[in-house]
Amino acid sequence: MQLCHQNTQITELVNDWHAQGRVVAFVPTMGGLHQGHLSLIDIAKQKADKVIVSIFVNPAQFGKNEDLDSYPRTLNTDLVVLETNVDGIFIPDVKQIYPNGIGKHIDVGKIGKILCGKTRPHFFNGVAQVVEILFGIVRPDVAVFGQKDYQQLLVIKQMVKSLSLDICIKSGEIIREKSGLAMSTRNQYLSENEAKIATNLYKILFYLKCEILQNKKIDALKQLAEFDLKKHFKLDYLEVLDANTLRQITDNTHQIIILSAVLLGSVRLIDNIIFKKG
Repeated sequence: MQLCHQNTQITELVNDWHAQGRVVAFVPTMGGLHQGHLSLIDIAKQKADKVIVSIFVNPAQFGKNEDLDSYPRTLNTDLVVLETNVDGIFIPDVKQIYPNGIGKHIDVGKIGKILCGKTRPHFFNGVAQVVEILFGIVRPDVAVFGQKDYQQLLVIKQMVKSLSLDICIKSGEIIREKSGLAMSTRNQYLSENEAKIATNLYKILFYLKCEILQNKKIDALKQLAEFDLKKHFKLDYLEVLDANTLRQITDNTHQIIILSAVLLGSVRLIDNIIFKKG
């Protein structure tokens, strides 16, 4: 395993692997690693000869009064977890990623302006900006992202297509706690009692899925689910959409996705369920 802090180090490492005919997979993270991240690394190992993980808390995707300063930073623990699991670790500082400062605007299209993009209008521009830069430095053949951040996944796929990048984007399913709560670095913010309350998010979404599969009217079911969510959380959104387009369901829809974002105290939780149309 090779540890790189400089852009030139990781670029040279990947160039050497490519010269040897190796396929390189990349898993970008902000650290605070958990089993969800490890599942993405497992996918990367299946798709490539060499695997690189980056750890970089990206300031461009945090808005004013968000948790940039308090975001969990567990580098020592993360390095122990990664040491025997990957071939390279890239840990740049802000100057390596943004030598000219943050500020580039990337058009993330309509798909980046709905759902989380309404509440956090800065977010997807910041994500697209850092991912484009990381791709330019690492130049992987494959990159792996989690489905928990489903809208982010589609934004990245769209960006790769629009920029004609020769990178295959793969995704990994949501990994959940035994309680059903989707694993997330920010779950560390939850108190013991809040962690119990948080399990209601998945329970309500799962029940909504079951009811939709009974061919009941989605609008009515959605209203009932919103009512149930508001018993436990401050609701940002709950939507039932076409999983491929994040648009309204039509006769041509093959997969449905239920997406929701809620606040529990100061902690923002997101989750989704994807399933075939009944």
